[in-house]
Amino acid sequence: MPYSGPENQPRNQPQNPSPAQGLPRARPPGRRALLRGTLAAPAALALPAGAGAGRAAAAPAQVFSGRPRATWGVQTGDVTSSSGLVWVRSDRPARMIVETAATESFRHARRWHGPLLGPGTDFTGTTSLRGLPSGEQVHYRVTLADPDDPRRSGEPFRGTFRTASAKRRAGVRFLWSGDIAGQGWGINPDIGGYRVYEEMRRLDPDFFLCSGDTVYADGVIQPSVTLPDGRVWRNITTPEKSKVAETLDEFRGNFRYNLLDEHVRRFNAQVPSIVQWDDHEVRNNWYPGQILDDARYTEKNVDVLAARSMRAFGEYFPVSTLHARVEPRKDDDRRIYRVVRQGPLLDVFVLDMRTYRNANSPGRQPDDATGILGAEQLAWLKRELSRSRAVWKVIASDMPLGIVVPDGAANFEAVAQGDPGAPLGRELQIAELLRHIKHARVTGTVWLTADVHYTSAQHYDPSRAAFKDFAPFWEFVSGPLAAGGFPAGRLDATFGPDQVFVKAPSRANVSPMESPQYFGEVEIDGGTGELTVRLRAEGGVVLFSKVLQPGRVGL
Repeated sequence: MPYSGPENQPRNQPQNPSPAQGLPRARPPGRRALLRGTLAAPAALALPAGAGAGRAAAAPAQVFSGRPRATWGVQTGDVTSSSGLVWVRSDRPARMIVETAATESFRHARRWHGPLLGPGTDFTGTTSLRGLPSGEQVHYRVTLADPDDPRRSGEPFRGTFRTASAKRRAGVRFLWSGDIAGQGWGINPDIGGYRVYEEMRRLDPDFFLCSGDTVYADGVIQPSVTLPDGRVWRNITTPEKSKVAETLDEFRGNFRYNLLDEHVRRFNAQVPSIVQWDDHEVRNNWYPGQILDDARYTEKNVDVLAARSMRAFGEYFPVSTLHARVEPRKDDDRRIYRVVRQGPLLDVFVLDMRTYRNANSPGRQPDDATGILGAEQLAWLKRELSRSRAVWKVIASDMPLGIVVPDGAANFEAVAQGDPGAPLGRELQIAELLRHIKHARVTGTVWLTADVHYTSAQHYDPSRAAFKDFAPFWEFVSGPLAAGGFPAGRLDATFGPDQVFVKAPSRANVSPMESPQYFGEVEIDGGTGELTVRLRAEGGVVLFSKVLQPGRVGL
């Protein structure tokens, strides 16, 4: 995952979205109507302290004075055909109450009693919704009540989402990307903040897969940066972003930072997310057991930093495996890797290539049981892929397979290590997985990732590979979403990748004022079962598209 200090960078102004390729299919009007009401927001960037989204139009502001407020917005996560999680953050102690309904009038609403929000979770809370109707638009509103007097409640904050359909013919469409607020490029009010989120929201996907580097806890946000052409990039800053994150409160402040952006809050209120993490939620290129040699850190034990980040990550994102039970039976019950089922067409396998890996090294070991996934996660992935009956199995990988990602002069950060021969080091574990997919005849696997800060498409084929016991498959890369762009990395030939498309800057750390940000779109047709991948650039441009046929082993 690219990392450099806050250098200078700019990006092209976005064009108007093109009506040509990849337009969203027609949707019921309920969701759009909702956004004309309580979710409507000013075009200019607004901060949570003054956010008007969700304000009850008929009620004077003084009615809610002194009552709990949810000015950081709402979000939903890990939505399936019958369940989902709703998240909120209060400005004071409060009881979380969620109501759901089939219409925005909230007639016949169902009520869900959520947790008590307090300083122990940074006033955040997540409520699990069960027994939802499949393939339906769900309207919800979150009310925060005074824990000592339930009659004193704040204004309801509204959102909406679609549950996955239990019927194949409905189809599925989602977006993915990653890498947010990286390399010192934060929320710039001069260009309207994170405008790409508004572009993604208007595409109205069923969900958004965030492929890691959701924050840059090791990335300082300066008030301003002078660009190579003399222009000045201005950032919204916060105390927690003025240094690398070490304390729990500093990690929490990093996860709050992106919620300062109005486009992010509007997007969260409309589009459910499936979130994974990578290194920058903790520190660049970290691995378990690492002891830091970095003068910026007083806490040198990366395991301590990772535990604090994991706690904040679970407080600020609705992740099913982190909210499954109040008291986990063991540490691994609080895990990020999981499968999120999206009906008969799609299962999303969310990997964690960070928590269980071995130390970064030259990667030439002839035996490597730990690898990048760890033995237990690999066994889980093989088992769940074999059990899946979905037409398509998207493997959400927080790092690419065949792109060489160095860590210093001699070590490597991802799977590939530049040796084009037989698998060694972490490649051994991926070879075992690919062999399993072939021999268990697992059909419809597609790999999606971000991390490298450019967009590309790679086709892997045993006819070109040193390791040949696998079925051909595709890997698609997107991002960054709000970070610096980097040149394309070289490929490792062990698994026979052919890069059929790449779009990347020619120099390192190109700012979002110079280069468009990237995200990908996946659409599965309910009739034919075909899966179409579109690699998009901010501004409405489809850079590359590929249609894959269902029912094939590997892809």
